[in-house]
Amino acid sequence: MTESGDNVDRELFRNIEKLRQLRIEHRDLDEVIARLTMDIHVNELQLKRLKKRKLVLKDQIMHLESQLIPDLNA
Repeated sequence: MTESGDNVDRELFRNIEKLRQLRIEHRDLDEVIARLTMDIHVNELQLKRLKKRKLVLKDQIMHLESQLIPDLNA
C-alpha cells in the first residue's frame, strides 16, 4: 500500500474513533441531563450549560458523519 493510502487509512480511523467518542459523550450527557431534570433542586445554569454542550457535540457528530459519507456526485 502506498504512503498516501496509509495516511488516508489513519485519518479515517482517527475520524471514526473521534466519532465514537463524541457519541459516547453525547449519550452520557443525555443521561445526566435526564437525571438532573428530575431533581427539583437542579441548578438551572448548570443544566443549560450541559444542554448547550450536548448541542455542540451533536453538531460535531453531524460534521464528522458528513465527512465520512462519500460524495455521491463524485
